[in-house]
Amino acid sequence: MTRAVALNVAANTNQPGFRGPLRADGSFVYVPIPETEPTSEAVPTYADLDLPIDVPDDVRETPVHLDPAFAEYPCCERYTYGDPHGLKASPLLDLDAGDRVYFYATLDAPDDPGPWMAADWGTYVIGEFVLARDPVTGDEFEALPERERDVFAGNAHRKRDPFDAAVMLAGTDDSRLYDRAVPLSGARGVDANRAVTEWSADSGKGPWWRRPLRYGDAGHARLREWVQRESYPPVR
Repeated sequence: MTRAVALNVAANTNQPGFRGPLRADGSFVYVPIPETEPTSEAVPTYADLDLPIDVPDDVRETPVHLDPAFAEYPCCERYTYGDPHGLKASPLLDLDAGDRVYFYATLDAPDDPGPWMAADWGTYVIGEFVLARDPVTGDEFEALPERERDVFAGNAHRKRDPFDAAVMLAGTDDSRLYDRAVPLSGARGVDANRAVTEWSADSGKGPWWRRPLRYGDAGHARLREWVQRESYPPVR
């Protein structure tokens, strides 16, 4: 069995000031954060993504930091992810080709939330990568042959000036942005469910929804079952 790490990504109440929505049927909208650093080329704006939500007028023309990139998402071609922060890079660098990285986001509840959804906002897995190669450090990336660097050509950190990633990931074609969100929260967004407290190495205490979650072989096997469920038990 493979190991895994789950990472917090996507829009939140700090950047750009709102969360992506969760819908009653479990579908959701992945909204990336704004780009906050200089770039060497133009990057998409929220307007370019043509998201199926009402993006505030004062944000529509803001460039986005489109990371992770999912091949099926607007303005993306491949599955790539980069991160400049050691807190996230460190657990990722322990993974190998074939291991999985899960991406989770905080999402606002619909007006009529389902029985397995947090009542106000909650944390949900929204997609995954199957790693196509071992994670690449920033220094290793700079030394890669151009042919191998081209795999990451569309990544947001490749477009930053200067390049700033401490780790770069490439996913296989088995990677995907989910059609339906997978809950990590309990009845309240701040409460972690067993996918965090029992299966990961995290305690689920404090702001767990901001931390990388590590899964060993056994915990990852349970997480895979959870991700593949057709329905989830009520949390109220």
